[in-house]
Amino acid sequence: MTGADIIVTNAVVRTMDPHRPRATAFAIGGGRVLRGGSDEDVRDLAGEGTEVVDLAGAAVIPGLVDVHNHHLMAGEADLYQLGFSPTAGFDEVIEAVRDYSAGLAADAWVIGEAFGSVLIEDFSHVSARYRLDEAAGGRPVALTDDSHHNRFASTRALELAGITADTPDPDKGHIVRDPDTGEPTGLLLESATISLTEAVDAGLQRTPERYREASRRALEILHSFGITAFQDAAATVEIMGALRELDEAGELHAWVSSCMLSSGFLFANTPFGEELVVRGEEFRTEHHRPDFVKVALDGVPPTYTGAFLTPYLDSAEHGHGHCGVTTMDPQELRAWLLWTAERGLGAKIHCTGDASVRVALDAIDAVRSAGHTEQRYHIAHGQFVHPQDRARFSSLDVAADISPYLWFPGVIPDAIAAVRPAEQAAQLQPNRDLLDLGVLVAGGSDWPVSVSPNPWEGIQGLVTRADPLGRAPGTLWIEQAVSLEEALEIFTINGARAMGLDDVTGSLTVGKSADFAVLSMDPFTVPADRIVDTYATETWFAGRRVHTHPVTS
Repeated sequence: MTGADIIVTNAVVRTMDPHRPRATAFAIGGGRVLRGGSDEDVRDLAGEGTEVVDLAGAAVIPGLVDVHNHHLMAGEADLYQLGFSPTAGFDEVIEAVRDYSAGLAADAWVIGEAFGSVLIEDFSHVSARYRLDEAAGGRPVALTDDSHHNRFASTRALELAGITADTPDPDKGHIVRDPDTGEPTGLLLESATISLTEAVDAGLQRTPERYREASRRALEILHSFGITAFQDAAATVEIMGALRELDEAGELHAWVSSCMLSSGFLFANTPFGEELVVRGEEFRTEHHRPDFVKVALDGVPPTYTGAFLTPYLDSAEHGHGHCGVTTMDPQELRAWLLWTAERGLGAKIHCTGDASVRVALDAIDAVRSAGHTEQRYHIAHGQFVHPQDRARFSSLDVAADISPYLWFPGVIPDAIAAVRPAEQAAQLQPNRDLLDLGVLVAGGSDWPVSVSPNPWEGIQGLVTRADPLGRAPGTLWIEQAVSLEEALEIFTINGARAMGLDDVTGSLTVGKSADFAVLSMDPFTVPADRIVDTYATETWFAGRRVHTHPVTS
């Protein structure tokens, strides 16, 4: 064996490799792990040009894996948009718009996110739109909620979107109207947001360079948290084009798996479905794999658009017995998954209600029965899974793609509790049950639906079932807590397996990419409520340092 380029020594290494779970050193050559073990085990690989990195006892883990985010959308929001906390009240949102608008041109768009789902009722009256108009000085405003399924528009934005009192609800969408006047309040649910998105796109005139800048900024943020692999859960031509161009320029320092949009649900001005799938290979590069399609099979519970087996609480608008519906009927979903499976593609299927989970599992069962055993399938979110369906994840080889805000108390669980029966609302995300049934559980941030892609918030939340940032009291179904070791697997090797990237990353195994994070502390040596204080002092991708935490005095 030739000499190593780099030898990392004097570390506490958790490799996530069951054959050698612990090490103190490892050697890197050509961007890959050459050998691991004790400091003595790798000493003979040191040559004249070898760099020796002595970590002075620091903890090291494989690069973290985020199996569900919307990276370019998040990068764009960080660079170009108004941001406010999802816990902000209605008045705080209005004042944030006022402050942000003050420095803009008179006709400039105000784009912002993410207001909390608990504010849906506040935005359901035309008086809310009038307040937004006044705060923005008449500018067009488009605000997104924390689910990213719904938006709120000012009067000028509605005009540009062509939405009037006479505009009918689109298929699978709803224009919320004032209960007294019948006017659009500005609140647009699900596919009713598309015309607003088209108006925003026309006004902003995004360029390829802007897409690259947004993707580049997202990568910087992900690296700062020790993340070296992720899946973009709703990839468009523009997103995959930016990833391809960054990789061709040597700037994509992460393994990326993309999910190509199956439909135009919630999206505008982009190819989707068969038109997009047949173009997927155009965007494949060394580090980018367009290996999945994305299906949004239902909406979200706070707007009564998640599909459930049992009814929502009664409401004035939806009446008694409303359960929600799926966006595709079972036969259509089955046909789509069979068509894409024949092309070697797996799927990530967004399911927020237990009925949509069952429809998805039934369709995947048909795909497996047709002989397609290699394709990878994810149920994304799956916060509600009927007990009879949990073991089917394992038998059908389906990964559970789970996201924060759904396994500890917070704004979204509060909004769900307002529309679902109390007993069910208190039982979100059966993570312990799924693990015990042998299900591959993988962690994703759903960033920017979650404010931050910080994996340590998710890891602590999995262990404690309490809000790691102390924003909400109590715990959420504490019986479903997992161990720290399991949580770390969920955010490393499990995510890599779910995405089909475990051949190159997810563990510090000989032959795999040398992707790792040096930690500020060993999370296994601190109380569970301090795990979230962990951060990456350094992030390495393919044997190259891509992030160093700034030193503060």
